[in-house]
Amino acid sequence: MPFTRPEIIRPPSEHDSYYLPLTSGCSNNTCGFCAYSFTKLAIRDLEEVKQEIDAMYLYVNNRIMVPFQPEIVYMILRRWNGKKVFLQDGDALVYPYPKLLEVLIYLNQKFPRIQRIASYATPQDILRRSIEELKALKDQKLGILYMGVESGDDRVLEYVRKGATHDQMVEAAQKVKQAGVLLSVTVILGLGGVEGSEEHARETARILTEMDPDFAGALTLTLIPGTFLYNEMEAGRFKPITPFQSLQELRIMVDKSNFTNCFFSSMHASNYYAVRGTMPSDKDKVLRQLDIILEKRDPALLRPEFLRGL
Repeated sequence: MPFTRPEIIRPPSEHDSYYLPLTSGCSNNTCGFCAYSFTKLAIRDLEEVKQEIDAMYLYVNNRIMVPFQPEIVYMILRRWNGKKVFLQDGDALVYPYPKLLEVLIYLNQKFPRIQRIASYATPQDILRRSIEELKALKDQKLGILYMGVESGDDRVLEYVRKGATHDQMVEAAQKVKQAGVLLSVTVILGLGGVEGSEEHARETARILTEMDPDFAGALTLTLIPGTFLYNEMEAGRFKPITPFQSLQELRIMVDKSNFTNCFFSSMHASNYYAVRGTMPSDKDKVLRQLDIILEKRDPALLRPEFLRGL
């Protein structure tokens, strides 16, 4: 079957990257809260990837547009500054390793001024790679991997069908750090529901401490119709937390986690209230912000539902 180019889903920090698809969908498409659970993994042919890189080169250097390349290629290139590339889709690190290395080498040959290449990666993707393989990718400017941690509570991870345990994710994080690649992780407020809220928050703080990432972002659970967790809510088996309970979870995570040097934020559009800071130096400031909000409990201080999004 012909490869279908995926929609652009990327971390906020990759807003100025070129989006180069190696895959479509996600290899771990069982997560019960995620839109990727509706997808099937597709692997793009290496030669097709190279043809797109060639088209990029011709446009950037000569403003030549190659026939049969989709318009989105040129829409992205018109505003690309040539510095960063983000490999799509949900976990491009699953791309067969020799071909992945070849793509990065080819990219750097065509665009030697690229500063950083990035990708989403599941813990399973990382654990499949040796430290030597990750270092070889780092040598070709793979500078950061984005991993969805979601929770540090093994009971929550099993319930939402994450496919990885607390300890496996810590092991994956250690591999990334040993390879010298930056690690950015996300966790999800509310993923434990009402009954598991505090344990989810505390165990997530513990895994953040053990992983000690360079960047950490908190999102708030958004139930997507058709997903496992949405159906569990409809059946009354999963009870979502309230907006202020999500901020209480956030406070626990900030308070109980210990980082060496991590930029921590809840700036994502799914959140009811945004905090940001470099940990540990800004921990007290962030906790004071959250304490004020939790003491007042004024809904007017929260992001309205109609402004929240994925």
